[in-house]
Parts: sequence; structure tokens; C-alpha cells
Amino acid sequence: MLTYGKTYDVIVVGAGHAGCEAALASARMGADTLLFTISVESLAQMSCNPAIGGLAKGNIVKDIDALGGEMAKNTDETGIQFRVLNMKKGPAVRSSRAQADKELYRQRMLQVIMQQSSLDLKQGMVEGVEAESGEVVGVVSDTGMLYKAKKVILSTGTFLKGLIHIGDSHYSAGRMNEFASINLVTSLHKLGFETERLKTGTPARLDVGTIDFSKLEEQGGDNPPKPFSFETKEILLPQVPCFITYTNENTHNIIRENMHRSPLYGGIIEGIGPRYCPSIEDKVKKFPHKDRHQIFLEPEGLKSREYYANGFSSSLPIDVQIAMYRSVPGLEKVEFVRPAYAIEYDFVQPTALHPTMETKHVKGLYFTGQLNGTSGYEEAAAQGLVAGINAVLAVDGKEPFIVKRDESYIGVMCDDLVNKGVDEPYRMFSSRAEYRLWLREDNAEYRLLEKGYDLGLISKTRYERFQKEKEAFENEFSRLNNFEITPSKDNLEILAEYNIAPRTKTNAKEILRRPELTYADIKKMFGGTDDEKISEQVEIAVKYEGYLNKQKEEIEKFNRTENVKLPDDIRYDDIQGLRREYIEKLNTIRPQTLGQASRIKGMTPAAVSLLHIYITGKK
Repeated sequence: MLTYGKTYDVIVVGAGHAGCEAALASARMGADTLLFTISVESLAQMSCNPAIGGLAKGNIVKDIDALGGEMAKNTDETGIQFRVLNMKKGPAVRSSRAQADKELYRQRMLQVIMQQSSLDLKQGMVEGVEAESGEVVGVVSDTGMLYKAKKVILSTGTFLKGLIHIGDSHYSAGRMNEFASINLVTSLHKLGFETERLKTGTPARLDVGTIDFSKLEEQGGDNPPKPFSFETKEILLPQVPCFITYTNENTHNIIRENMHRSPLYGGIIEGIGPRYCPSIEDKVKKFPHKDRHQIFLEPEGLKSREYYANGFSSSLPIDVQIAMYRSVPGLEKVEFVRPAYAIEYDFVQPTALHPTMETKHVKGLYFTGQLNGTSGYEEAAAQGLVAGINAVLAVDGKEPFIVKRDESYIGVMCDDLVNKGVDEPYRMFSSRAEYRLWLREDNAEYRLLEKGYDLGLISKTRYERFQKEKEAFENEFSRLNNFEITPSKDNLEILAEYNIAPRTKTNAKEILRRPELTYADIKKMFGGTDDEKISEQVEIAVKYEGYLNKQKEEIEKFNRTENVKLPDDIRYDDIQGLRREYIEKLNTIRPQTLGQASRIKGMTPAAVSLLHIYITGKK
């Protein structure tokens, strides 16, 4: 076997959203890094919808940004519509979403990768992972070349034994018209990893010239658009609308009449698909009482002639797809640029991982993204960032970087994956986070920036800017608390405009606590800051102070259990009274803390109590 004449610190296989973040984090931390991609032209490809963010997903992107990742900046530079979702609800569930020009997104990320020092980019198919004595030593490419590395990160997306389904047509591919990775799966099996199957899908791409926009409902973005990155001053690209239409009973009848031709319901597709993002045939089958389903038509770029039909994914034959699409208002004469399809692919249960994304079976080998059973660009990017950081820390002999559930949605996701595994493609929801009022997207820098700075991923300039903002926030919060308001004639006249008439002495903070008032009202009455970031933090901190304090108490209680370390050599078979099913779960997952053990599927409080008593007695 040929051996490449350079040994890397870290090799990343796959240049999707996980791979790009992993490679950039590794290189920016000073590690000599190699990024492999099957096709340079597909680097950072938005394989499905041309959008970043969404409910809970936007929080992940903000957290990535606060740790020094690239996704938020890339979105801001290429975004063509920005919206903050759930603005009528509380800040705990607000989340940003942006439509991106998918070609500009890819081009900019490629430029960032190519310009990054300590990072090499190579096109080629990785056919195998090489390991010796249970530790990774490198990867083998399709040219037969061995590339040696101290750490290897796999970010393979849907390419592992990818199989595309369109009606009766089924063929091997990682994405449409791109090679699937077959030999790499065999290599993983030889290393002792077991794989399972999952399924996802994508809708047709529509020719813009064949859409009747007069029959569609226009959906504009926010004005002005709010950037994803805390570093971005303003969005510069032109902003464009999306459009909404609906299926109808005719659409549903076409689908019902051809359900037998669906590979999903014909028993051909073995993989499990996402419940939260079902195909249109799944929707019609499982929700027969609904007379219509919403379809979002999203532009793929400023110059693109293609529209993405969000909510209309399918694996039905082409003739059925055309008929059902043309039954929808505005799409009566629509032409496909690309058809909808479903894709099955291999993944490894993430219970085979440590929270660092390193595999338990092979030291120095890390898995990220859809290989771990997750779905979504944002979830993949976050795992890539975590893996890239930890790979470098391991090379340097430093303590691992583990984000906890109370620190970030990234921590919630990684903890869920390694402790619970997946039985469908994992997607982040705000409901998965116990402390979502604390994990808001607006305070990501307050939670994570210092960690990113300590890792070397945040510049000194940005860190110093944030420290000044933080000090300004604390000063303004204190000012409002100390700003006394007596029921004097002058004060009562000012407050009368807002139907407020205090009978006793109060302060500006208590006035702001009223639900009908905003910080802008307080500023008008009693002065304040012009900085929108600071005013937003102050308003949330004041209005939700009681809830935030309660959540902090819950976090402290959580950490008392979370910080109880389990010995690496613990023998669960020796714990008297612990049932065999719990022993098997604990031996499989090997949790690192008592808190992690408590979150393993099926673990009862009684079992956790027995475990706690056992390790306490051993000390």
C-alpha cells in the first residue's frame, strides 16, 4: 500500500456541514488538518432545503457562532430572507431562520476552507479506516493511498450505502447523481461497528417560469433582517419572498390511488424516516382527516431558476409526482427541474460514542452528522464542531471539551445521542431542552463565548467587544434597579401616559417588569442605552428574572448529580439488586457521570439510586 508523505494531526472525511465545521475548528486550533471530499464542487452542499435555522435549530447556529464556528457567518453572507420565528411568544422559543442562496453558500464556504491555514483539501473517495491495536492510524483513499493521521473524523452524510428510490427505480447514490460509499461501510464492519438503516427524502425542484405566483400567498422576511452571527453588522444581499400554497382533496386522491406504487408502503424501503418531516404520502396516510397540507415554495438563489417545494417530499413514481404537484393551486403547469426522491443510508447507533463524538470502540475515531442518526444541517455542523475541537484537544493531551445540557442546545443533542440512541432521524426541538429559558439564542455569547475564546476559536477583538457589552448590560441592569421613582407630580405625569400610577416608591426595573411595557418605553421616560443587543438582554433579564432564578436553581440541582463521576473501571455486575437489563444498558453505554446514567432509556430512579449508593460506598 502506498503511503502519503505527510502525517496529519486530524483527517476529516466528508465536506458537508459537519465536515466543514470539524475541519475549520481543527485547523483554527493549530492542528495540521486534511479534509477529504468526494467532489469539491459539492462542498457544503445544501442537499435538501436552501435554509439554515428554524425552531431550536436557529439556537444551535447561534451557539456554533458563539464557539467560533462558521455556519452563522456563512448564512449572513449568503442569506436572501431572514425571519425570527415565534416573535409573538416568549424568548425561550424564539428562533432564527434564513433562506440562503445555496450556490453562494457553497462558494463562500469553499473559499473559507481554501484560505484557512493548516488545512488541506483533497478530492477523493475514502474507502477505509485503518486502525492498529484499537486506535486509528489513518484512512485509505480510492487510489490505494494511505493517509496517516493521529485522529480521524467521519462526516459521511447519506453516502454510506446510499440508495435512492423514485417509484420502481432504485439506484446506489449518496445524493442524486453522486456516488455512494460502499467500501467504507465494509471497513467499519471489520472494525466492529454495527450499522442500521435510516431514510430521508427531498421534494422536487420546480422551474420558476412554470409557477403561477398570482395564486400563491406571499411570505416576506423581517425588515430589517436580523443576522445570525453576533459579529455581523448588517445583511447586504437583496431580500426576496417565499410563497405558500396548499394541497387539496384532488391531490390526496391522486396519492391514495397510487399508494401501492410507493416504495415506502410497498415494503421496499427498510429505513425509518423522520416523523416530524414526513413525505406527502406519509401525511395523507397518517392524517386522513386533514383536507389540505401547507406547501412552502422557497427560492434556491437570487439567480437560480429553481424553487424548493418544502413539505412536498415524495418517493412516488415520476408520473404520480407530476400529477399531484399539478393539482396544487399555482402549480397547474409546473415543470420539474429535478424530481423528488427518498434516500436510505447506513448509520451507527450514537450510543457507541462518548460525548466528545469519539467512538468507544476505536480510539481517535470520531463520528458526526447523519452517520450518528441525526438529521439537519445545523445538528450536523454542531457535531462536527464538537468533534473537531475534541480531536485537537486529544492530540494535544488536554482535557476533553464537553458541553452540558444546561449550557447549550449542542449539549442537549450530544447528551441525547450518546445516552438514548435514535429510533428515527434525530432533530432538535426546543422541547428537548429542560432549561430552554436559559438556552435562548439571544444570550449564546453569554453562555459560550468564553469557552470558544479559551479554545482559541474566538479572536481577542471579539472577546474584548463582548466583555464591554457584558459590562454595559450589567451596568444598565443595575441602573434600572437603583433608579428610584417616587409618586411625585412630575413622575406621575410621565407615567400617566402608560396608565401607571404608583402609590409608593418604586424603581425603573419594577416598572419595566410590567408586561405592557418595553425597554423602549423605559428609555423614553428615564433614559437608557441605544445598543439593541444590550437593551434586549436587559428587558429579558428584568421581565423573566423570577423564572430565570428558578431555572438557575434547577440547574444547580441538576449539576449535583451531573458532576458525580463514575469510575472508568466500574463493574456493574457487582451492584447488588441492580437488574440485568440495567446492567446491560450500563455496560453498553458506559456513562461517565451519574447524570448521564440517569438519562439512559429505561433507567429508573431506583436503579440510579442503587448506582449512587454503590459508588459512594467505594470512595
